[in-house]
Amino acid sequence: AGGRGHSRLTMLDRREFLRVGGLTALAAATGCEGEALPRLLAPWLGDDGEIDGPFAPPAAVEIDPVAHALARVTFGARPGDYARARALARDPMDAARVVIEQQLSPARIRDARAERAVRRLESIHAPAGELFEYKPSVLLSEMTRATVLRAALSERQLYERMVHFWSDHFNIDASKGDCRWLKAADDRFVIRAHALGRFPDLLRASAVSPAMLWYLDGRANRKASPDERPNENYARELLELHTLGVHGGYTQRDVMEVARCLTGWTVRSEQLFRKGEVAFRPELHDDGEKVVLGTRIAAGYGARDLDVVLQIVALHPSTARHIATKLCRRFVADDPPSAAVSAVATSFLGSGGDIRTTLRALFGTPEFWAARGAKLKRPFELIVSALRATGAGTDAGEALTVYLTRMGHAPFQYPTPEGYADDATPWLGTLLWRWSFAAALAGGRIAGTRIDLARLRRAAGGDRGLMAHLLGRRATAEEARAYGEVGGGAMGLALLLASPAFQRA
Repeated sequence: AGGRGHSRLTMLDRREFLRVGGLTALAAATGCEGEALPRLLAPWLGDDGEIDGPFAPPAAVEIDPVAHALARVTFGARPGDYARARALARDPMDAARVVIEQQLSPARIRDARAERAVRRLESIHAPAGELFEYKPSVLLSEMTRATVLRAALSERQLYERMVHFWSDHFNIDASKGDCRWLKAADDRFVIRAHALGRFPDLLRASAVSPAMLWYLDGRANRKASPDERPNENYARELLELHTLGVHGGYTQRDVMEVARCLTGWTVRSEQLFRKGEVAFRPELHDDGEKVVLGTRIAAGYGARDLDVVLQIVALHPSTARHIATKLCRRFVADDPPSAAVSAVATSFLGSGGDIRTTLRALFGTPEFWAARGAKLKRPFELIVSALRATGAGTDAGEALTVYLTRMGHAPFQYPTPEGYADDATPWLGTLLWRWSFAAALAGGRIAGTRIDLARLRRAAGGDRGLMAHLLGRRATAEEARAYGEVGGGAMGLALLLASPAFQRA
């Protein structure tokens, strides 16, 4: 595929070189000086970080509602985020609720910086039909970089957090078959398109996603003859993982009946034209009568069997409880409180699966506000929160993303359908790599990633302010003593980033 087979991580291609040169000439001709030129060139030169100036860190002894909201609803507070959020209302709880309500409406939030940062990653914007022109390694690299950049830089933080939630829920390993190309389209047209929409719409988009049909063998689910047995793989995961949950009340008979309903859906893979498109082939569909969870589906429905099945399971009470449990595990606690789960499940059903309404109910529970500083950050969350907290500039290149690989949390690379674990236990073995990352970031030893520690320290008002900014509260005497014993500076920053308080949100 010509130049599309080469990595864009280390050099500009000829077209970009000419474009950057043209922009530079234009800037000079129009008198563009100071910071205007870097902003103009940002889509091609990478992100240089941003510390606007002096800011007021948290001053309370404990994590207050604003610091808690920023820790859970976003990927972590940047320099100045706490002060901006705290100024939204006189009472900290009211200010925190304003932050959450703003994040629940991402379309109203300008996101130019993140959009500039990912603009140079050509493959993630390519039409779906052109994805096969790229080498899989280039696609995976650019998807990973875009994921890190958006999480670190986006103003639409809750939206990005939900993109990650649904990417785990509808997990697809990008190394399987044509998923190497099709996952890029799934990320854009399924996960990102519906992350804060309606669950039934998201579920259907996933069910007919070419990448999902490849990953869970839906494309091979057929019954061309009376003796042929349908492939049950996607049907089982649809019920067990995507909707009802392991204890959702379905039986093996239901799995078999759902598999029959979903026969005939396939993905064009061998053809030269329209490769990767989904098609329904009636001659491969079992068009007989089925019974799913006690609901009779008459013979002769053809392709409509899919929608009938999804209508049965998308808003089933077991699905509501399964989704609510997972949301509460992600945003509240590893062991989700039953009262919060019940409130969230009720909202899910009452709203017809509206994700924003469901989240609003979650963030309104007492359990959410009580669980402060208790969730261990997964490796991705740790790395992104460190980038945000230090005001780092990054190209999200391999020198950074290798830490995700080493800690077992690289996007789009989990091999089995359940997605990355959301509780702390599986991640406790990553502590050594966490400390290694903290030391490398603080010491400026990650190529393509830059922090200005002296400027960050000044903006925070000195060492006490820096500690409070990173910890989300005033440092304890023991924390301050440990920071002082290593002499502050890069060692002190590394100590803070590796501290138990920063490792948790």
